Amino acid sequence: MFDSGPAATEPIGEVWLTGDRCTFASGPLTGRSLGESWTGLSAEWKGRRLQATSRIPLLLKFIFPEEKLSVQVHPDDEYARRHEAAAGGTGKTEMWYAVAARPGAELRLGLEPGIVPEIFRQALKDSDIERCLSPLSVQTGDAFFVPAGSAHTIGPGVLLCEVQEHSDITYRIFDYNRRQADGSSRPLHVRQALDVLQFGTQRCGRVHGVQVQQGSAKKTYLVACPYFATEIWEFDGAIPATTCPDRFELLVPIEGHGRIHWRSESMPYLPGEAWVLPAALGEFQLAAQSATKLLRTYVPDLEQLSRELAENRLNESQRSAILRQ
Repeated sequence: MFDSGPAATEPIGEVWLTGDRCTFASGPLTGRSLGESWTGLSAEWKGRRLQATSRIPLLLKFIFPEEKLSVQVHPDDEYARRHEAAAGGTGKTEMWYAVAARPGAELRLGLEPGIVPEIFRQALKDSDIERCLSPLSVQTGDAFFVPAGSAHTIGPGVLLCEVQEHSDITYRIFDYNRRQADGSSRPLHVRQALDVLQFGTQRCGRVHGVQVQQGSAKKTYLVACPYFATEIWEFDGAIPATTCPDRFELLVPIEGHGRIHWRSESMPYLPGEAWVLPAALGEFQLAAQSATKLLRTYVPDLEQLSRELAENRLNESQRSAILRQ
């Protein structure tokens, strides 16, 4: 389990759950930061397929804005390698799961049909960039896929759990002409944003998850791409589970509480925690003491996942809705 750090004394807009400075709150690495620990972890922790990774490849966050976030876009891996080596050289594809949403909450994701670079540039000059972005209402339980190159902004009144590539490269396009405490404007990155912005067909949008029943648990496959696969598990009582030796997994309880049992050990889980499950853990049990909903995410082998979906009797249309290249 990770500890994201001490409680904040001032309002903040996001909390990182698996950042380099997050520390292990339990287990053999208690007190050590994730960043300093990851390189030295064995394949039993990382997984055989991820043994060479020098940094945990998944960054999890909670985002809870109380005002509109800036309009922004993220680069893909190729652009980041060529232009952002000093910032890690990794692009940023992400997804959001709405843990909670107030009535009327919305976000904007992707460009409206017919938006071309000339129209976009004029909207920037007019400080009216929102008219170029597609508005989407947000309700609790909604999910959204945000591949690199997708323009977006998030409005107030939502609590999102974000799963993304481990990257902090963001190109800010528009910040609603706001001023910082010293009176200056936050830097914009319009040139880079226009380099990476996806015009034409948009790959982003609302995710329509597919539910399957596995014993007493309900599993919802949300989305899977080369960087992450994300599911929601809902259960009340005890359910068995098993890790895959190829990869570690992350669990984030969202609702309910209970205990995780493995081998001869057991620990309680609570909402808002991030649990890292070593690849070699094998069989474990999740025992809910109140109705539980948790987010599960991992770096997938998409071919293997496609076979799993077929074994769960998902048809081709359902599999295509989940698997994104």
